[in-house]
Amino acid sequence: MENMQYAEELLREFLIFRGFTNTLQAFERELSTDIGRSFQVDKVLDLIFSVYIPKYQADKLISLLNFFKQCFSSPSEVLLISTLSKLEVSILRYYIVHALQSGRQDKVVEFFGANGNYLLQKREDWMPWFGGSQFSFSFFLLSLSSSLLLSLRSCLAAIPYVKNPNLDPQFHVYFSKEWFDALLLSFRNFLSEIFNGTRIPALLKISTEKNTVKHLKNDIKQLNHKLSQLQALLETKEAEIFRLRNMSPAAQDSSMLQDTSSISDLSSENSSKDNGGNPRIKDFSEANTTVPSHLGERILGPNDVDSSGSSNVPQESKSELVSSSLGQPPFGNDEARDDLQISQADSKRDMLREDEFPEIKVDFQETFLGHTSPISRCRFSASGTNIASASMDGTVRIWTYDSSTPTSRNATIYCGAEIMSLDWECRSDRLLLVGTADGGIKAWNVDAKRVVCDLSTTTEFPSVLDLKCSPVEPIFVSAAASRRHGSNKLDKVGFASLTVWNMKMWKAMTVLPLGEDPPAITSLCFNHNGKILAASAIDGMIHMFDMSAGLQITGWPAHDSAVSSVLFGPDETSIFSLGSDGKIFEWSLQNQGQVLWSRDCSRFCYPESLKICRHEIALDANGRRLLVTSGSVRSPIYQVQGHMSGLRTLPHTAAVTSVDWHPTLPIFITGSADHSVRVTSIL
Repeated sequence: MENMQYAEELLREFLIFRGFTNTLQAFERELSTDIGRSFQVDKVLDLIFSVYIPKYQADKLISLLNFFKQCFSSPSEVLLISTLSKLEVSILRYYIVHALQSGRQDKVVEFFGANGNYLLQKREDWMPWFGGSQFSFSFFLLSLSSSLLLSLRSCLAAIPYVKNPNLDPQFHVYFSKEWFDALLLSFRNFLSEIFNGTRIPALLKISTEKNTVKHLKNDIKQLNHKLSQLQALLETKEAEIFRLRNMSPAAQDSSMLQDTSSISDLSSENSSKDNGGNPRIKDFSEANTTVPSHLGERILGPNDVDSSGSSNVPQESKSELVSSSLGQPPFGNDEARDDLQISQADSKRDMLREDEFPEIKVDFQETFLGHTSPISRCRFSASGTNIASASMDGTVRIWTYDSSTPTSRNATIYCGAEIMSLDWECRSDRLLLVGTADGGIKAWNVDAKRVVCDLSTTTEFPSVLDLKCSPVEPIFVSAAASRRHGSNKLDKVGFASLTVWNMKMWKAMTVLPLGEDPPAITSLCFNHNGKILAASAIDGMIHMFDMSAGLQITGWPAHDSAVSSVLFGPDETSIFSLGSDGKIFEWSLQNQGQVLWSRDCSRFCYPESLKICRHEIALDANGRRLLVTSGSVRSPIYQVQGHMSGLRTLPHTAAVTSVDWHPTLPIFITGSADHSVRVTSIL
């Protein structure tokens, strides 16, 4: 009953919206007399046998029967379709019989003329009604269209021209009351079956489906809340473990001194010699033999001593080994040691502050779960209405996060190799460029939903690490690299090739000069007018190219490690770079080499995470927030040139492998190794 009332309300709303007031009045009038409030089989029977057939409305009759057939489309309903087809033939035969009984041969001829093509589809059922042969049947239909009805009367035994068809052996059964009663009963049983048992109108399912979706959303909300609680508990425990490992600077100082005593006791003679009689060494007490794990090193322990009680390394180098494993100079230099301890304490406090970044305040968040492997890249289109996300299994999905946005561009592209780069052509917002690990560059037209061009780099440079379209000209630049053996994403690339491609001819125009055996280029970025191209390399260099001349105009060493990502600043007087060591710098383009702003996000972009992804950065539309990928489940968002320490995104369940900002709105996307892509709008 609840579903019925809901469907009636929907119907009223639709009729009012369309302005069908007469229909609405008729609907309300019939509702007021509808006592059973259920499907009325008798009303359908009356419509057919008391309206359509007596009034010779053959077109409406056939339309209604076709509607019933369209209701059954699944393979499980084959029996119902077959039964309905047989009933349809019998009902149409009754239409003819009723017309003949009423003396309306003209209506029979009119019926055959209007529905000849339809009847041709069922020759075996209708052939006896047109003279008993296929030739007679076809000739009869042809004659109808040629107005040769007079000749038909003499040459065919078609039923409209049979005298007393009720006495003809072929037709007399159809004129009997028993046959009509059997037809009426069979059709009634059929309608009762489909209305009350097998079939439910789609309109009545809306309320049920709405309630089901509501329950599912509540379940998802509860599960997400539970997941958030567990993640918060996990992060609290991890932070607690982190604090216990690092302790306070004073406690660590004592721990370091105690740790060293186990080595100094191994050889008091050499210890005195190596440390120059430093009084601090004489006061060392018994302690542990390992450095706290966050230092990533260890001091020689009991297992490192042979049976003679001496170390496995030369005695004269013991003090140096101790110092280097602690990340300190030899203890003889007290001032250097104290300075470094202060620096380590500051570093730990920075790490704690990063770990305690407040969570971003979210307006809404949508999660896309269309991928089946880790996300390698995700990008907003130039207008921000569409999103392209790529996964390591070679699949690109184009989708939209806003339910009000048309889904006509939604598509799945199968590239057959790992996707390493994505970029939207920003002038028309219609083309998506895809770079793969096998040297392929595909151009996908989102409106035509097809690949308009399939390019390839040279075999020497199969890895297309980045693609960038010019903001003003129909060109794009590809950064391809050779391969080599390595332990992570950046170690596996070798030499570089920078190629400029024409997007009208879809041909390579030129190769930008990088010198002999240049290190691989990892990231590209155009300035606003497309005249300058910035490129970062795995040797820590940032190169700047004049695109009109096709030459390198400047470059400088930006990092001690590989540069993962490079971006022009909002006013284009600076450029941001992210190193594989987690260091972020904002470089002045007016005073080359000057650092305007910096952050250390090694807490999130640590070396081990390079096995999962090539880290990247993204600036929001105002150039005030910098979003960074992360080896953790959350990404940091830094306030550029601000006093805020930073914010954290809501957690994924695995590392954040790709990030991007909406071109105009405070909305960002994060792709993850958990196969999901999240769209987050912040307050």
